Amino acid sequence: MLAVSTNQTDFEYDIHSLVKAFYPEQEVKVFLGADSGGETGSSGENLPDVHITFDEGKILLLVIGFSDYHDDSYQALGVEVTPSMDRIAVKNALKQLLYHGLSRHTGKQLPWGALTGIRPVKIPMKLLEQGGTEAEILTHLGSVYLVSEEKARLALDIAVREREILAAADYPSGYSLYIGIPFCPTTCLYCSFTSYSIAGWKDRVDDYLDALEMEIDYIAKLYAGRRLDTVYIGGGTPTTLSPCQLERLLAIIDRRFDRRDLQEYTLEAGRADSITAEKLSVLKRYHVSRISINPQTMNQATLARIGRQHTVGQVQEAFGLARQMGFDNINMDIILGLPGESPDDVRRTMAAVRLMRPDSLTVHSLAVKRASSLSRWIHEHGLDSLKNTEETMEIAMSGARDMGMKPYYLYRQKNMAGNFENTGYALPGRYGIYNILMMEEVQTVIALGAGTVSKRVYGDGRIERCDNVKDAALYIDKISEMIDRKKRLFSS
Repeated sequence: MLAVSTNQTDFEYDIHSLVKAFYPEQEVKVFLGADSGGETGSSGENLPDVHITFDEGKILLLVIGFSDYHDDSYQALGVEVTPSMDRIAVKNALKQLLYHGLSRHTGKQLPWGALTGIRPVKIPMKLLEQGGTEAEILTHLGSVYLVSEEKARLALDIAVREREILAAADYPSGYSLYIGIPFCPTTCLYCSFTSYSIAGWKDRVDDYLDALEMEIDYIAKLYAGRRLDTVYIGGGTPTTLSPCQLERLLAIIDRRFDRRDLQEYTLEAGRADSITAEKLSVLKRYHVSRISINPQTMNQATLARIGRQHTVGQVQEAFGLARQMGFDNINMDIILGLPGESPDDVRRTMAAVRLMRPDSLTVHSLAVKRASSLSRWIHEHGLDSLKNTEETMEIAMSGARDMGMKPYYLYRQKNMAGNFENTGYALPGRYGIYNILMMEEVQTVIALGAGTVSKRVYGDGRIERCDNVKDAALYIDKISEMIDRKKRLFSS
């Protein structure tokens, strides 16, 4: 456990996130003053004690402990703060100070510097709207957030592209719909999403759809007359539903919503072992325009290791079948940093993906979630088995570029292997509109189903949220309460 003490409230989350980025394998605790709960320092080999003190006109940082990179075991750094600095300016000064201290102590430099937020593209997007030049934005990302030049250019490139895509339509006056289907063939090693084995739930899936239909009915009546821009059906794995159940769900959407202005209709087909010609026929019949077929890796040994029971051959067959049936907007997901994977494994995955030629590719950096089985796997095998590096990121980026794709959206998560990012690449005209709307939070998204979170975006940019319970059985039992939550958020 790595202990951090501070005498100032309001910055604990920022401190924790940045320290965790340097020490992803460690439990990090931030204590306020003497409130240590009996724990007085870090426990573990080569872990420092970190002390942050806000004093008159300055912030002091002490990093005490063994370091392979410096002869001294005691480092002291400081930064000046003035009464004219607002909270954001003080926070940035604190994070710069902490970053420099931990970077000196560990010998590490993080690709995203002191930036810990999940939506880094929002920064260059805002500066573009304020009239900032590209040079000014790159300088700002580097000087304020210590972001590397490569990542700063990536964020700016995506911001410019997102701005062009969003300018093509009046999205603030419309809304998007997300529908969650929380069932999967099996639970992947790394997964922390709300999902249940379809085998264990096969007798209650229709009960879930009954509850979902009630939620759909309420929103369809409430938002009648409003323009629906995108629909995204995710999970879980929506194609674990039977063809009849898929037909039922899509028919409900078809009857309840006016789809004349729909820009994009996405359904995550996800797992190759859940895709059949009959199910794809249902999707075509209801004009689903974009699907995802997500191998995560094209290495059979890794698929077995992470609990995906389909084969590489099934991925290729499912993709070919979808193409034959006329799907011309197919996304694929891969994950970098999966247990035991090497750069050569990533090269093999990208070579196999290039042969299929999807229309878009989402490259995820593995995020270690406490709620996933991966945490236990790491405890047994060690964090060193998860290798996501600049080399593997470059392999994926180059592969996407070779297919004619450009990066169009980006987000980050806590505890990502290598402290990198998730990036969506797409061919021109095949950008995932829903993904951009979600990341930039420029449109109301109404989310239905267990474990989903709705966001209402107001004209002044203010955002309010309401969530549904994560447990599918509880969602069914409390569907009236879920609808009441939406009433409070959306009816005024």
